[in-house]
Amino acid sequence: MTQAAGMPCPVCQVPLVMSDRQGVEIDYCPQCRGVWLDRGELDKIIERSAADTAPARSAPQAPPPPQPGYAPQAHP
Repeated sequence: MTQAAGMPCPVCQVPLVMSDRQGVEIDYCPQCRGVWLDRGELDKIIERSAADTAPARSAPQAPPPPQPGYAPQAHP
């Protein structure tokens, strides 16, 4: 994390801190915890987050074989 040169927080005027999130540099305020993004950065974070959390696609699984010694009972 590094200080953003000359970038004060729009809310409390404390110098913003630059941080990297999923390869995207964001500016945040250490005092009020506000976060500021440049154009397109939110979209990049959402895309990368969705790619990281998407379940891996696999072939459909066959149902498990019947248990040995198990026979369905017919009820009258």
